[in-house]
Amino acid sequence: MERRTKYEIYADILNVILERGVMGVTRISYGSNLPVDRAKESLDFLEKKGMIKQINLSGNRGYMITARGGEYLQAHKTVKKFIDENSFE
Repeated sequence: MERRTKYEIYADILNVILERGVMGVTRISYGSNLPVDRAKESLDFLEKKGMIKQINLSGNRGYMITARGGEYLQAHKTVKKFIDENSFE
């Protein structure tokens, strides 16, 4: 099993939020297959970069994806497609 890059982890987190809607840290960590502490670090980074937005979810913290996060996902998919199609292995 190959290790994921931090960019792949960010894309996984954004995809989980995009597909399932607003959710808390624990559900995001399960969906992206990360420990909660690593998920929190990644969510903090994504929030600082404006890719997700923190909102109040019934008294708890919830996260939703922003337009900038959607742009990142699109760019990531484009690069991944290019690399996968032109593999020289």
